[in-house]
Amino acid sequence: MSNPLNTSGYQVSVAPMMDWTDRHCRYFHRLLSPRARLYTEMVTSAALVRGKQLRLLEHSQQEHPLALQLGGSEPHELAQAARFGAEAGYDEINLNVGCPSDRVQSGRFGACLMREPALVGECVKAMRDAVTDSNRHVPVTVKCRIGVDDQDDYAGLQHFTELMLEAGVEVLMVHARKAWLKGLSPKENREVPPLDYARVYRLKREFPELVVVINGGITTVAQVQAHLAQLDGVMLGRAAYHDPYLLAQVEHALHGEPLPTRESVLQRLRPYIEAELARGTALKHISRHLLGLYQGEPGARAFRRTISEGAHLPGAGWDLLEQAQAPRAAA
Repeated sequence: MSNPLNTSGYQVSVAPMMDWTDRHCRYFHRLLSPRARLYTEMVTSAALVRGKQLRLLEHSQQEHPLALQLGGSEPHELAQAARFGAEAGYDEINLNVGCPSDRVQSGRFGACLMREPALVGECVKAMRDAVTDSNRHVPVTVKCRIGVDDQDDYAGLQHFTELMLEAGVEVLMVHARKAWLKGLSPKENREVPPLDYARVYRLKREFPELVVVINGGITTVAQVQAHLAQLDGVMLGRAAYHDPYLLAQVEHALHGEPLPTRESVLQRLRPYIEAELARGTALKHISRHLLGLYQGEPGARAFRRTISEGAHLPGAGWDLLEQAQAPRAAA
């Protein structure tokens, strides 16, 4: 018998974001937020199973609780990929049914799968069967949109949710915008379709047994608190990346966690950076995730500029980050 789901673990999370939430970003975010659930970038099942790129599963123990997001639409292949993820130690396997990019659509996964909820159900069931372990409950969750293209009523989301519950889904992350599969870029799909938080609230009221996590357009502590009054969890996206200190502020507001100084967060990151440099990682691959740390603070622009101009140079190391903080200290 599997362990019961810890729903409190979904209160705050950082969305999977392509080219952003890599292992360096996640380690940094963990220093800011001890409790937030972190997600990988989307990894395709084909890359893991056919491409044998198991290096894509690399992560550190400090990142937990940590979820692996998979993209795909072939149940058997997704099942194998999910098993790889569970064996690698991930705390959750998440299926992407929300990404609207052309590249994702050409592979028949992402948001276009909202048109095929029965297939999504088959995928989820296969994934759940693959990760079932009597000693360790690894939930299979789904991240979706409220609809796609002309699916502009609640009934479509309701039907999708019913099939997810039948497949055994316990947690649904809902980006509160529909996706236009043609005519809008992925960036525009994160900004142009209007947000409809009320539709997600209704979903929770009508499916109270489902853990519902909302995503989309959430940028402040007050907004996080307002959504948590209606739902089980909030998933922060671009705001957590461009203004990462928001994660610490959310921890403080929800749990009374003492607010660390931004400088202390960087100092705690120093051993990780130096260890990565020693193994051959270029500083630019880590420092790009730090650019927003002083967002809205005096000296923030100089901090970003120093890192942006110097991190790609040969031999760039910790001293560059100390140099970047100098204008901050003066300010």
